Order: sequence, then structure tokens, then C-alpha cells
Amino acid sequence: MRNIAATARRRAARGYRMFTWFKEMFRARGPGPEGERRAAEHLAGREGYAIVARNWRNPRDPREEIDLVCRDGDVLVFVEVKSRASTALVPGFFAVNRRKKKVLRRAIHAYLTRLRDRPRTFRFDVVEVVTSAKAPPQVLHFQNVPLFPKGYHVLR
Repeated sequence: MRNIAATARRRAARGYRMFTWFKEMFRARGPGPEGERRAAEHLAGREGYAIVARNWRNPRDPREEIDLVCRDGDVLVFVEVKSRASTALVPGFFAVNRRKKKVLRRAIHAYLTRLRDRPRTFRFDVVEVVTSAKAPPQVLHFQNVPLFPKGYHVLR
């Protein structure tokens, strides 16, 4: 009986080590942080935006995240960053599908309700960072992507 329990513990420990290794392997290879850094540099440098927050998470639901919150003059801009290889089958703009927009809508609503001074106008942008082995990364900025229904406003 003791042998069976020891074997089960060893297998569980090996499975946990394999899971953590697998998780770290994919975390290290993901282009997300580099793409977000390039997108922030592009928005601040070329577009003249002021970066307000990076990777803001809803305190009530940490699955809801906004990649970048920026200011473009008086407009508050919520930005979703998508990094893709140039050989990707689905471009980053189209990767922001109905399901992702629903999560973003909830996250943006949570962000706006926590502000003391709410902005008069806000919008949603998508920034796609396309990487290639042969060329420098290309940043594509899609402004004012439809996210909220017409006439949406945050209750005061």
C-alpha cells in the first residue's frame, strides 16, 4: 500500500513539474510584451498619445484586461494590441472577435465606472504589430473600432 502511495506522489510531482515547464516555455516565447511595448512606443511617439495605464485588470475579475489606456487630447482611448507573425493566417484586427469584444466591453465599463472624473468621449482602437524575420516590425493602427452600441454612456 505504501508503495502505491509513493508512486502516486512521484507521478503527481512529475506532472506538476511538466505543467510548470510547459507554462514557462509558452510564456517566454509569446510576443505579447514585446508587441505591447512597440505599440506603446508607436502611439506615444508617432501619434502623440499619452499612456495612462498598461495591462489594466479589473479588480473584480482579473480575466478582463485592457492592454493600453491612452489619452488623445480630450479623448480616452482603450487599445487592444495584437502581435502576429507576417505568415499568420488570421490578421490581428480580425482576432478581436465577438467573444473578445464582449470581454473588452466589460473591462472598459469597469474602468470607466472606477474613474472619478469620467471623460466626455472615449473610443476603442486596435493596434496590430506584424513581425517578420526579414523586415523590421510593422505597426498597424485601426482607430475607432465599433465596440459599444450607439448612444452608450456610463451611468453617473
